Amino acid sequence: MEKIEGGVLDGLAANALNLTLTRSVIRMLHTSTWSTDKINKVHDLVICLTGCGEYEIAGEHFEMKPGRAMMIPAGERFVGRSVSKELYTGVAQHFRAEIFGRMDLFKQMDCRLWVDLPRWEMIQPLARHYRENSPLSSTTFAQHHMFMVLLTEFIEAAFIRWRPQQEVSVNNPDSLSLSVMVAASQIAADPLSSDTVPRVLDSIPYNQDYFRREFKKQVGLTPPKYQEFKRMERAMALLASGQTVKQAADFVGYTDSYYFSRMFKRYIGVSPAGYKVLTKRHQEGGFPRGEEDGMAVFPLLRPIEDTIQHSDAD
Repeated sequence: MEKIEGGVLDGLAANALNLTLTRSVIRMLHTSTWSTDKINKVHDLVICLTGCGEYEIAGEHFEMKPGRAMMIPAGERFVGRSVSKELYTGVAQHFRAEIFGRMDLFKQMDCRLWVDLPRWEMIQPLARHYRENSPLSSTTFAQHHMFMVLLTEFIEAAFIRWRPQQEVSVNNPDSLSLSVMVAASQIAADPLSSDTVPRVLDSIPYNQDYFRREFKKQVGLTPPKYQEFKRMERAMALLASGQTVKQAADFVGYTDSYYFSRMFKRYIGVSPAGYKVLTKRHQEGGFPRGEEDGMAVFPLLRPIEDTIQHSDAD
């Protein structure tokens, strides 16, 4: 079955995150005698391609090897050395990642310092291309976007949790938007649990009625309806992968497949069976609903109030 879990950054608006590459890529090429002991002013993402290195960061000791990535936080002292006869190679990129240009992304979350990248077979060619083709004296548009893919892969594997929003200053002009984004990410990551919305709202340092209104203003749906929409997105992936309507309904928590079908059509704009037909037609090269780009047009996050009867009392 295809992976259909929500991504860590799913709740972030596309224009909310500012990524800055603060220098050109470092093409690591270290012999067995290499060592370092330093502090960077910005974050540094390192991906190992060949060889091995040992590091100590924040009291944690670990080994870098092919397919492994590590994040050296800004301002954190790190000590490293090569521990292999083979050349220790890889990429190291200094960067800043800020929400609204003011809040450091990594100060809003807890992450592991190092991870084995789970999709290394896919990422390895990109990391090698990034190393060999990025300029040595500048940064480029293409480099920026390639690095965003590498950074996202690291975050998805290293993420532990969003830090409690009680720790975020409510006086910060962007803290409310950040709290909405974190809440949306948490709901998107776990839309099948009945306690997701209450648990998420309990962690928010705002009046719940006020926060629900702000959440709907920014996301377009109340938190419970957003959770239900995310359940339907899970169902879409299941239906597209060949599951029956009943199997998809059971998986996303509906014991009544007829009720599930009504809710699916309310949120997605087409019945589950109709969605399966449209998906199959598109996979075979057809153009659902006559759309020139071959993609079916669903309501999705079009003002859903148009298709959902006003029952926003929840």
